[in-house]
Amino acid sequence: MTIILDGKKTAAELRARLAQQVADFEAARRIRPCLAAVLIGDDPASHVYVKNKQTACQSAGIASRLVRLAVDVTQTELMREIDNLNADPLVHGILVQLPLPRHLNTQEILDAVDPHKDVDCFHPENVGRLVQERPRFLPCTPHGVLQILRAYQLKTAGKHVVVVGRSEIVGKPMAALLVQKHGPLGPDYSNATVTICHSRSADLTQVLRQADMVIAAVGQPQMIRGEQLRPGAIVIDVGINRTDNGLVGDVDFASCQQIAAAITPVPGGIGPLTVAMLLENTLRAAQLQTADYMTEK
Repeated sequence: MTIILDGKKTAAELRARLAQQVADFEAARRIRPCLAAVLIGDDPASHVYVKNKQTACQSAGIASRLVRLAVDVTQTELMREIDNLNADPLVHGILVQLPLPRHLNTQEILDAVDPHKDVDCFHPENVGRLVQERPRFLPCTPHGVLQILRAYQLKTAGKHVVVVGRSEIVGKPMAALLVQKHGPLGPDYSNATVTICHSRSADLTQVLRQADMVIAAVGQPQMIRGEQLRPGAIVIDVGINRTDNGLVGDVDFASCQQIAAAITPVPGGIGPLTVAMLLENTLRAAQLQTADYMTEK
């Protein structure tokens, strides 16, 4: 019988633990961790995402700040706002809600965030540290994937994991975490043999049928179907696609559920864990910016 991996339940347990850690930190330092979100324009989906993150901050005892800018904001104006947040000692984490309007240089904006406040783990310094297995922060969605695997004791060591998608946000950092020798959650949840598939992969089905675990992060609705999977595979669906029939993942849930040993739903799978990991990074940022606290602990 296929196990449905409950991201909401796992995220709630992590947030409860985090809320206690935040309370302990605030009691010891009289500093409340603060996450600042930069929201540009009126994209409905971006507004929903930011609102959800603010609500999650409140439940964990983390302060939140919203910087709203017009859709026609200039690169110079946006860079100035980032500089102000970098310099503000009351702000510990900075999140620039993506996607940005096309006239803005996204990479330049993300590079401008202080790497000590880069709680999305997009800054090249933090990406480099991740690859070298000495991370300052862990990328939120890949970290969420590891957390749900550990919650259900679905180990990756020695397994063939196929990651579908090579984005800077999910695909590449997911692969980097899985191939590590020790890994942030221990050797059982790293040490995988990893294949990355993408738009130029010649025969996706052939590769998928060799996989012990499939992590779908390509952004195409219900692209992966059950007949492409190896029976008993673990399926982690990172995709969130808005369709006329509501939210769906990159995996066709109905057909894949018939084949997989375990699968994440959409919604209710990895999404809640991504937010939980963002909050964890915000606490860590506050701790790192109060270095003596880390020494005491």
